[in-house]
Amino acid sequence: MGALPAAVAVLARAADAGASVLLSAHVQPDADALGSTLALAEGLRRRGARVTATFPGPFVLPASLAWLPGADALVPAGDVPADPDLVVGLDAADLRRLGELGPVLLAAPQSLVVDHHASNPGFGAVQLVDPEAAATVALVADLLDGLGVELDAGLATLLYAGLAADTGSFRFGNTSPATHALAARLLATGIDHARISQRLFDTAPFGWLALLGTAAGRATLERDVGAGLVWTWATVGEADDHGLAGDHLEALVDVVRSAQEADVACVLKGAADGSWNVSLRSRGGTDVSAVAIALGGGGHRMAAGFTSHLDRDGTLAAIRRCLRAGAAPEQG
Repeated sequence: MGALPAAVAVLARAADAGASVLLSAHVQPDADALGSTLALAEGLRRRGARVTATFPGPFVLPASLAWLPGADALVPAGDVPADPDLVVGLDAADLRRLGELGPVLLAAPQSLVVDHHASNPGFGAVQLVDPEAAATVALVADLLDGLGVELDAGLATLLYAGLAADTGSFRFGNTSPATHALAARLLATGIDHARISQRLFDTAPFGWLALLGTAAGRATLERDVGAGLVWTWATVGEADDHGLAGDHLEALVDVVRSAQEADVACVLKGAADGSWNVSLRSRGGTDVSAVAIALGGGGHRMAAGFTSHLDRDGTLAAIRRCLRAGAAPEQG
């Protein structure tokens, strides 16, 4: 049985039995992770399953995503059922991205992983992992079709949000004819695509401009590193100083990546515990997933990331070494 039919079969059996199903997005979920989780949760509810949707702590929903249909039904990871019949992990490139819910998935009688990251090593009893998919929501659309769930405007809003986010409003290299075909199908339900995009990409508190100014002022271009590296940094403390949530740091990389002199863009986001969450983007000449994997993370060729427990200078030195060595894993 192929990956998609096997995944549909697992979900259909759970729904037909009225089973307890726990769905989890990855930690610090983005639009694709939340859109996937909420859309599949609603589809399974319509088929008769008892569904709980969550994501690992910290349980803070970004303001840019709080409007998604069904987001108000998300529950903290600490409040999920103790013994679900089926656990589904969505958009998690590896088990660590599920945080405290990773052991719950491994211990469940049945588990399913739905993901599109090329770096996914494969975990869970049943795996629907397709790096050719533009976003995990594209795989969820296939699952909903397989379950016989009709796509209405509510479901389409969730799927379109994830699709638009992970393709950069259809600007990135992962956009294909199939991506546009799915977008057209979602638009046909009557969703307000302009409003969705405005909420995702063009709405932020005024303090975002000050944070952007600070980070842009720190931007450094290193032409001799790989095919060129541009990087900057900011911290959650600085975001807080401007009245912003930490998730606003995520948007910085989409500004930095516009520097035409560098193939790789990097933003280091300082966490309260002293670690650095690193976002990497490529203009096409560098496989940044190889860099991220070498440093303990993962992702795609054009977009990847990892968490570093070195200081800022040490983290940058490790990135430089990987880029200069063609992203070969470091020894020792």
